[in-house]
Amino acid sequence: MKIATEKFGEYRNQDVMKYTLTNDNNVSISVLNFAGIWQAYMVPNTRGGRVNLLLAADTFDPYIEHGSLYAGRIVGRVAGRIAGGNFDIDGQSYSVPTNEGDNLLHGGANGLAQQFYQVETKQDGDKLQAILTTSIDTTTDHFPGKEDVKVTYTLANDNSVTIDFDGQTDAKTLFNPTSHTYWNLSGEAKTIQGHVLTLNSKYHLQLDNEKLPTGRKILNKNTPFDFRYPTVLGTALQHLQEEHNPEGGFDDTFVVLPSNRLAHEPVAVLMDAATGRKIKMYSDRNGLVVYTANGLKVDDYNRPAGSWFAIALEGQTLPDAPHHPQFGDIALRPGHPEHFQLRYEYFA
Repeated sequence: MKIATEKFGEYRNQDVMKYTLTNDNNVSISVLNFAGIWQAYMVPNTRGGRVNLLLAADTFDPYIEHGSLYAGRIVGRVAGRIAGGNFDIDGQSYSVPTNEGDNLLHGGANGLAQQFYQVETKQDGDKLQAILTTSIDTTTDHFPGKEDVKVTYTLANDNSVTIDFDGQTDAKTLFNPTSHTYWNLSGEAKTIQGHVLTLNSKYHLQLDNEKLPTGRKILNKNTPFDFRYPTVLGTALQHLQEEHNPEGGFDDTFVVLPSNRLAHEPVAVLMDAATGRKIKMYSDRNGLVVYTANGLKVDDYNRPAGSWFAIALEGQTLPDAPHHPQFGDIALRPGHPEHFQLRYEYFA
């Protein structure tokens, strides 16, 4: 096992550093100190080389030029949208500046996805870790409270990757972070149409024309949203288009059973049919945003630009929860730190 550090670029007069953790099986992950970007998940292929399972760029500039992609970034304080940038906590009303029309998206214009992190690396038995920490306060993102955030990436010798999110605050605020990682397991295919997706989900959220949940849950069965059994994404995307879906693909929130309940099932299983590479994704929260990069023509990444060149799977509490209490409580309160986890198990 080994840990390597190198300069990846510069931004805002600071060095962007890349931290690479490599286990005994020549599987590695790379993480940047800016935005906590998960830049690589490298696994051996059958020809003696390695392939990156993630949509990624080999230089830093594309991450800034295409910042709206949020590729690999840690997003927060709150993932997804908050209607009107307004929310209540325990009867107290708050308002933050919006960054997508009248709504707040992914923590706002200067949230966790725009911050530098302090990074510590260490080996703990058969595991390697990159521990990222930052503090964000009202002067930075206009949310109430100073929030201390720790994001821990762990690569184990079983080739699994775990992302732990820890948050604590000195005043009531919100905390619902995620990893905005995009996947393309093939290494060669231009799109994820040949991938097979399975979701631990019976319902998805109804969204309005601003992509905000109405509060209604729609049954997936007998619709293009039904991934209870392994489903070829190309087939599901075709069915969606036949129904004249305006998105041209998926950009939707699925209601999932958290993995830390009952049988500890994954919330999602993604497999590339051509290579047999598979990721099982576990999350301890009740929402999974599935986004198939619809209509994107983004160059400079490791997959050719075009629709469906990768798929984002964002584990989080269901979006706009402050306006839909039945979705869950994403408030973070003084003296009550929160912890969330995403876990990815790799098979080939």
